[in-house]
Amino acid sequence: MIREYTQNRELSWLKFNERVLKEAESETVPLLERLKFISIFTSNLDEFFMIRVGSLSELQHLKESTVDNKSGMNAQQQLSAIYQNVRILYEEREAIYHEVEQQLRVHGICNFSYRELEESDRKYLNKYFFEYIEPVLSPQIVDEHHPFPHLINKTVHIGTMLSYKSKKVFAVIPIPAILPSIIYLKGEPCRYIRVEELILAHLSEIFSSYRIHESLSFCITRNADINPDDEEFDFGADFRKKMKKVLKQRRRLAAVRLEISDSISKEFMSYLTEKIGISDEQVYITKLPFTMKYAFDLTHHLPQDKASALSYSRFEPQENPQLKQGMKMITQVQQKDVLLSYPYESMDPFLRLLKEASQDPSVVSVKITIYRLASQAKLVEYLCQAAENGKDVTVIIELRARFDEQNNIDWSEHLEDAGCTVIYGVEDYKVHSKVCLITMRDKGGIHYITQIGTGNYNEKTAKQYTDLSLITTDPQIGSDAAELFKNVAISNLHGAYHRLLVSPNSLKSAVIELINGEIAKGAEGRIILKLNSVTDLDIIEKLKEASCAGVEIKMIVRGICCILPGIEEKTENIQIKSIVGRFLEHSRIYCFGRGEEELIYLSSADFMTRNTQRRVEVACPVSDPECKQKIREILDACLADNVKGRVLQPDGQYVEPGLKASEKKTDCQQLLMTKAIEAARSAETETGKMSLLQRLFKFSVS
Repeated sequence: MIREYTQNRELSWLKFNERVLKEAESETVPLLERLKFISIFTSNLDEFFMIRVGSLSELQHLKESTVDNKSGMNAQQQLSAIYQNVRILYEEREAIYHEVEQQLRVHGICNFSYRELEESDRKYLNKYFFEYIEPVLSPQIVDEHHPFPHLINKTVHIGTMLSYKSKKVFAVIPIPAILPSIIYLKGEPCRYIRVEELILAHLSEIFSSYRIHESLSFCITRNADINPDDEEFDFGADFRKKMKKVLKQRRRLAAVRLEISDSISKEFMSYLTEKIGISDEQVYITKLPFTMKYAFDLTHHLPQDKASALSYSRFEPQENPQLKQGMKMITQVQQKDVLLSYPYESMDPFLRLLKEASQDPSVVSVKITIYRLASQAKLVEYLCQAAENGKDVTVIIELRARFDEQNNIDWSEHLEDAGCTVIYGVEDYKVHSKVCLITMRDKGGIHYITQIGTGNYNEKTAKQYTDLSLITTDPQIGSDAAELFKNVAISNLHGAYHRLLVSPNSLKSAVIELINGEIAKGAEGRIILKLNSVTDLDIIEKLKEASCAGVEIKMIVRGICCILPGIEEKTENIQIKSIVGRFLEHSRIYCFGRGEEELIYLSSADFMTRNTQRRVEVACPVSDPECKQKIREILDACLADNVKGRVLQPDGQYVEPGLKASEKKTDCQQLLMTKAIEAARSAETETGKMSLLQRLFKFSVS
């Protein structure tokens, strides 16, 4: 069944990544940040091919045709549409990259080709090549005695067609991961050359006995063998060992894309596609680096003033104005709910809470779910301290966090060594919820401090992603959280909860009932949603029903959005906006109703089938009036954004919102940064005044 108000998720995702690329095109974005957006676009596309294209490539070989329930397209049709759309994106990226590179050169930041170099630079690089590069290279020819090698996923290779006497052979050189992707040259302020450029320039020395006909650099993308819907792995008892095995196997899976640096002869192209096992439509020619992580390192090779001038203005997460410096966090959260808004506010108060809990005699246990962590994490340090201090520490760590598996394996071993109880999720279901429960016991009995967030406990991304973190002593929420940890520990996914909405059992049905509540109000009903993705067909159908009932629906959806707004008599009361800016919009907020009766939930779950049916997710109601008002202000800022916001049209395109002559420009992220700074300064001033009054009072009394 094809619905006119839904669209294919893969093509919707490509539209999202195009919006990322548009940030690289925007002249309002500083130059070095534009280069970073090209890098983000590139790594996003890599992951898309490894996961989504990889899975579709497998599906197309099934005897029974698998049809997308939103667009009616089978796997082959989706792949054809993807390849066609991606080719257009490659052309756009090529033009934007060229423009950014030209502008960077004006500032002395130069990505040179070998032929552009001065003789002094060549002399330096030749020495560098023979001392540091040539000794670690492993060139290989392919003939009857040397089979075609396995080409490692996302590794840059040098390929060349050679001849010896009358015999033609192919040769390949994988570029070892130990080598830097770029080599910095002497001179100010920042000049560099890609390592593959240098190796290509020395092919005649590497293959001195051969004649070189054609040569290029190339990179293969392979299927990551991850189910696109639930990303499940069918494993038995010893989970950690099998996860390590999967990481090794991933390197040898089928190719889904070939990127090459230059046009080559038909003969050479046929040879590569046949040996690699891909079709012509999976081959992309690009002058760009195949990986662009170096874009985030350039600032360290520039004078500070130049790096600052070409980057976003420095911003540090602010102190939450609700909180008093010098007062224990445990005391403060017992008095009032606290809502932290990342990256505008610091994650430090939550970390301080954990540190206090690790030392407080009244704390008997700390329980937490972990999906992604930074490579260096104070959070782990405090959990280990708590265990070493005799607290019962339980960590539910998800080893199947996509591409973070090894990091989580390492942290799980560290936590176990410190005496923490480590649980590796639930069989067949990922634990994606963000919940921390601190249990305290005193003369009055058992008390809970519960933290529930929309994002990971990652101290690095807390400065880059917009997320919300609620800390509450609500006894029912604490009791629900305790029940959640108990149920996950025994793999019971059908537990009953009083206030928390928990998938896979109750979250989706509860959301549908909340939408039904607004449908009953008709035109008086209102729904505001902030999400990363929307693909769940049942929820999409219910939102369509609400629109038909006259309910006002406003949605902020950063990425995939399979529902199309503005379709007459279907979704005409739905408005959808996407925001791509300096920070990654990541918070999930569900709002139902108006005024004092409005219900607000924070959640770890997007409206995707994998989240609502195949993951353990949590949505938590927000009751504190001050916290609710803070969330409303965030949503109002997002809905008003006419600088970075893009409005989804009925045809699936995104357009800039029309700006009226009398209307001022609103960049929600800039606005929220400014508000956070002003609120922190105001709180600091008030604290200073109170301190002065206390000193004056003390002086007058004495």
